[in-house]
Amino acid sequence: MEYRLLGGSGLKVSALSFGAATFGGGNEFFKAWGETDVAEATRLIDICLESGVNLFDTADGYSDGRSEEILGKALAGKRDRALISTKAYFPMGDGPNERGTSRYHLRQALEASLRRLGTDHVDIYHVHGFDALTPIEEVQDTLNTFVREGKVRYIAASNFSGWHLMKSLAVADRYGWTRFVAHQVYYSLVGREYEWELMPLGLDQKVGALVWSPLGWGRLTGKIRRNQPLPAVSRLHKTADAGPPVPEEYLYTVVDALESVASEIGKTVPQVALNWVLQRPTVSSVILGARNEEQLRQNLGAVGWNLTADQVAKLDKASAVTPVYPYWHQRNFPERNPLPV
Repeated sequence: MEYRLLGGSGLKVSALSFGAATFGGGNEFFKAWGETDVAEATRLIDICLESGVNLFDTADGYSDGRSEEILGKALAGKRDRALISTKAYFPMGDGPNERGTSRYHLRQALEASLRRLGTDHVDIYHVHGFDALTPIEEVQDTLNTFVREGKVRYIAASNFSGWHLMKSLAVADRYGWTRFVAHQVYYSLVGREYEWELMPLGLDQKVGALVWSPLGWGRLTGKIRRNQPLPAVSRLHKTADAGPPVPEEYLYTVVDALESVASEIGKTVPQVALNWVLQRPTVSSVILGARNEEQLRQNLGAVGWNLTADQVAKLDKASAVTPVYPYWHQRNFPERNPLPV
């Protein structure tokens, strides 16, 4: 396993990390992802640890906290070998203050997460989304307090736009507070918008990317092909509308290129798709999800080798799209505005 620094911090995280969103199946949305119980979660985590994975990602909103509970139990007796990442933002009840990133809710959320996880600290604590109703100073001051208390080691954002992230960093710098060292983002061969602004920002500000859904919301598993129906077991049956839209013909063009490269080098389609993401600038870790041991072991095979420059170029070409304004305009002047990729 390869280990990489998390953004501008001194923390080393495994290039592949494990996402526990499949744990619990607490509602219909998350049942489509998986319903892993404690016994199976323990087995999957043991496989990860044996393979060198040291980062495990969850959130309070995954199955209404059930994911955190199962992860905590599965890591019992192994906590010193694992880094835990969790998040707060989404509703955890019906009350008006049981959501967002106010000082009130973040304190409530962190303490509840620590109880569910059975630990006294979280290694990486994410703001799961930007809260435009709460002053950024309040958010950053609260997160800084958590770090000073020792209940959080590092802080991160998730799903921020460029100005959200930059303003948050600027506020932290202004007051000498702990700054975000990572940004958990959607990035895949069929979702390359991260490259337009957030990747250059990450390079400039030393904010590492923790990539969620690197297989394009389940579209790059190798089971979705031109002129074939969705496989019987796919989260897309229930969650396609909730995820990022991908035009069908564009998807098939990318999958065709993936299949070509995969057959050329004797790897699977998802292994090639994951390896492509791993080679991109700013990427600290790629978060894997797995319903079972077979999926997990296959995905863990995405490390220990690299695509060639020609293979990367082939995938880049197949997945390229024209960016929205002002990014297409900026790309007309690469000598003064060089691309990070």
